[in-house]
Amino acid sequence: MRKALIDSGPLIALFDKSDNYHYAAIKFLKDYDGLLLTTWSVISEVFYMLGFNINTQIDFLKWIERGGLIIQSFSHEHITRLIELIGKYSDVPMDLADATLILASELENINEVITIDSDFHIYKNIRNEFLNKVFINAGF
Repeated sequence: MRKALIDSGPLIALFDKSDNYHYAAIKFLKDYDGLLLTTWSVISEVFYMLGFNINTQIDFLKWIERGGLIIQSFSHEHITRLIELIGKYSDVPMDLADATLILASELENINEVITIDSDFHIYKNIRNEFLNKVFINAGF
């Protein structure tokens, strides 16, 4: 089955009706046939940005609970790789959420990321590959 990483932007858009990408996110995820994988850092960003409404935050968590997302776990041993990534891209700069998505791509051998951010055209995984940006390439 197809698996893609998902960044905070499309998730925020999915749950924030005022977001410019809201309807595009709904359509994209309705049509997407595969599993969505993300990290706790991404979830934290989304939760913070949905802070305008506690019910929206709860709806987001309930969606995850129902299987909307698979959450990639990391251990202490992965901190070294996160330090390497954030250091390597310090001029961008790379935030923790983006670093965890690159790390998840390396651990799970996933080459697609659903994002609206342009930073992913800069980041490369340990195999020296760019991730295929699925959402912004979808023409929305």
